[in-house]
Amino acid sequence: MKFRKGRMREEPEINFVPLIDVLLVVLIFLMASTTYSRFAELKINLPKAEAEKSVEQKQNIQVAVSANGQYAVNDTPVSFAGPEEFALVLRRAAGSNPDPMVVINADAQASHQSVVNVMEAARAAGFGKLTFATQTSAGK
Repeated sequence: MKFRKGRMREEPEINFVPLIDVLLVVLIFLMASTTYSRFAELKINLPKAEAEKSVEQKQNIQVAVSANGQYAVNDTPVSFAGPEEFALVLRRAAGSNPDPMVVINADAQASHQSVVNVMEAARAAGFGKLTFATQTSAGK
């Protein structure tokens, strides 16, 4: 039973041109609407100090902290038994000055705890002025 005589059957054909057109429009839309985020490292410009060396004041208390945890107050070696005992040493070094400047000269290899001990003793002694001594660069 052949109903169609003489006609050849046409093979179905997929036309890709409209599909490519639609994909191109979608691609352009995605490219235009996508935001690109850049993860950059934190850039910090540190301030530079060009001030002249300040005049040494007589009311300073010089506290030195060595790399192995030894303390010296005004070039006199002192042992650290606790913040309260060290506060007494700082008060004696201050003499009649009610609020001297405590200058902490800590070695670069000194532990943080050693420096915090001095800060805690200065707070216990009632001294609110603390500063750290630094080295200046040799080229300037």
